[in-house]
Amino acid sequence: MLSGRTLRCMKGRPLRFTPRRDAGMHRYERALEHAGFSPVAGVDEAGRGACAGPLVVAAVMLRGGRRRIDGLTDSKLLTPARREELYAEITERAQAWSAVVIPCHDIDRLGLHRCNVTGMRRALAALDEQPAYVLSDGFPVPGLSVPGLAMIKGDQVAACVAAASIVAKVTRDRIMVNLHERYPEYGFDLHKGYVTRAHGRALAAHGPCPEHRFSYVNVGRALRNNGEVELVEETEGEIPGEDRTEGARA
Repeated sequence: MLSGRTLRCMKGRPLRFTPRRDAGMHRYERALEHAGFSPVAGVDEAGRGACAGPLVVAAVMLRGGRRRIDGLTDSKLLTPARREELYAEITERAQAWSAVVIPCHDIDRLGLHRCNVTGMRRALAALDEQPAYVLSDGFPVPGLSVPGLAMIKGDQVAACVAAASIVAKVTRDRIMVNLHERYPEYGFDLHKGYVTRAHGRALAAHGPCPEHRFSYVNVGRALRNNGEVELVEETEGEIPGEDRTEGARA
């Protein structure tokens, strides 16, 4: 739960409302609004545990009052059809949202955690307006100009983080379905690049494709067993791909 001390340390303002566990998914945004922090942005990623495909990071600022979106929760707990429904509602009704796509070769070159943190900063920067406070799932986002709080299972307790989780998941799933058309032998449309038995059998039979993460142990093993593969050209410097950032304000 949020603490008065956490908020006072950030802006010197007392917390006038303490969020209760039974107060719903919007309780953290309401508590922060009462403390003078508005709007609040949630940020989350999809694809962290996959061994193929990009990492997608999303940021969402929701509207309050009667424009709240019902049914938000961790995207992994929703059916694909329900995720699509909520994605459409979020992108239409959110105050602001963005999604950043980080390709697999950047993950190999820079490391997953660095890509994740940098992607969160980029997703927040891509919002149409700056948030007053940031809630992130799992770990803090350093280098922000506004205060923030890292939350354990944030996508299950904070509405804006859950919304970001849904936007990131749906964006990435659509990318993986498109990749299936280019590389049908791997079944990306089913497992979305995560480590499954079917994916492991495909890697053993065909070796990795350019969309696999070659810094991962199972992909490296498949590469050694199946020979070389033509890779996409890598670029030097920080994470590229500003043209792969999308966002809108309702």
